[in-house]
Amino acid sequence: MIPKILLKESIVAPPGFNRWRVPPASIAIHLCIGSVYAWSIFNPALIRELGVVGSAASDWSLSSVVWIFSVAIVFLGLAAAVAGKWLERVGPRCVGVTAALLWGGGFLVGSLGVATHQLWLIYLGYGALGGCGLGLGYVSPVSTLIRWFPDRRGLATGLAIMGFGGGAMIGAPVKEALLSAFFKAPTYLGGASDLSMKTEAGIRYAEVDGAWQEVVVASAADVLRVNASLQEGVYLVGSGNTGAAATFSTLGLVYFVVMMVAAFSYRVPAEGWRPEGWTPPTAGQSTQRMMTLGHVHADQALRTPQFYFLWIVLCFNVTAGIGVIGVAKTMMNEIFGTTLPAVVNGSFAATYVLMISVFNMVGRIIWASASDVIGRKNTYHCFFVLGTLLYCSIPWTASQVSANPTVTWLVLFYAATMIIFTMYGGGFATIPAYLADIFGTRFVGAIHGRLLTAWSTAGVLGPLAITYLREASVTRSITDLADKIDATRFEQAFGAGKDQLQALVEAKTVTVARLMEHVPEGTVDPTPSLYNTTMYAMAGLLVLAFFANYLVGPVAKHHQMKEE
Repeated sequence: MIPKILLKESIVAPPGFNRWRVPPASIAIHLCIGSVYAWSIFNPALIRELGVVGSAASDWSLSSVVWIFSVAIVFLGLAAAVAGKWLERVGPRCVGVTAALLWGGGFLVGSLGVATHQLWLIYLGYGALGGCGLGLGYVSPVSTLIRWFPDRRGLATGLAIMGFGGGAMIGAPVKEALLSAFFKAPTYLGGASDLSMKTEAGIRYAEVDGAWQEVVVASAADVLRVNASLQEGVYLVGSGNTGAAATFSTLGLVYFVVMMVAAFSYRVPAEGWRPEGWTPPTAGQSTQRMMTLGHVHADQALRTPQFYFLWIVLCFNVTAGIGVIGVAKTMMNEIFGTTLPAVVNGSFAATYVLMISVFNMVGRIIWASASDVIGRKNTYHCFFVLGTLLYCSIPWTASQVSANPTVTWLVLFYAATMIIFTMYGGGFATIPAYLADIFGTRFVGAIHGRLLTAWSTAGVLGPLAITYLREASVTRSITDLADKIDATRFEQAFGAGKDQLQALVEAKTVTVARLMEHVPEGTVDPTPSLYNTTMYAMAGLLVLAFFANYLVGPVAKHHQMKEE
């Protein structure tokens, strides 16, 4: 039984209500759930949760951690699809309160998973429960603001979804600050040459007080990425704390409080309300914005080709960007951290994640507002043509920085990716208005929720592509680099021969970075090129999306509801 205070009939706005009081509540909720875009801030901490200064043998891999983000996005789309009709019935306040419980509670369950080193609990908490909170929090303001702003749909959806893109703008520095505040350095044992060490099954051990204990051998680059006050050498596994568990629980409590306050600020317009001086377009008027002048029922929309063309448009546009967002901090470190270490350190990479959020947010309001002028279809054409060119430019930039490590290539990479993320955010902000143009406004909330299953699909495809293709590149690079190292030097460096390379890689004892410390002088570091194949694949998806968008047109009359 839902309390009456949460239901739609209890939040109908009185006459004279200022509609501009509604967007702040929408933006507040989206700022909270939009912190999911700063997930990559957690990646470095989670993949060295036990080793702290480096990955221990039992630490989680990057690919397994990235999938937590994917699960959250999958449940976002599924929850939005299911909640669309429920939202129309109970109203945005009830949905917003439920979202607060799930998103905040998901962080708390995830915190327990980090503290006990149980990955499945993070998947359950942040991924499944938190993902459902994402979906409910995402759809709750969209249809509401479209009804408050029927005269400016692009602006309305841009406002509704702007906060989601900007969530990482606040979330990234807050997460970094909390991780630093809760960080505890592991026990330092000394330099590798000063200790009695051995390697078994690829795992490094040091003799401590007469007992062999697992250790991590951290290079100067490793400790610089973690904490500049530490020194290179050997650290005891399990003796420190990355601060991830405490950060999860703190964020969960804060997000819950903010989202509850925002949810209770929601209001819906009275039946038949219209902005003063505004008249809805009629069949006799010509307008590029209103492509279908009637209304299509949510169930009937699934029987139209337009729904599936738009599904492909959203899915491929999101796939191209979401994989990069999930590993943004790691990608920046890998492409430029080795070639320009004086510039690109951990702080710079964190700022990069922050700027992704800024441009993601700015793109949502700018592109959505521009679509009111140039039309939704033309807006998406811009996304796909320009995006294809920009994705193809990234591998070229990576190859140039490997050959000639100057800041110029960093600037070009930065500019290209920031433009990409304006279009990524703009795609999300423009799609609800596009749906309203195609299917009418009456059931746009439910239709939008169902279309967000494209986001769920993209949440799997994007990270899958970027992790699979990256891992394939890493495997090839490690094999090539190991072949270049003298066998004796290899065994001295890693405590085992090349015949145990696979075990050393699985135990995270051998990495591309550690091999580069022992290869012959003049060997080109392959790290900046690890993402080349992925970028070309993303460009190909945008080409397919262009043609899907080209085929979108008005809905046939027989699909539209008869006017009462």
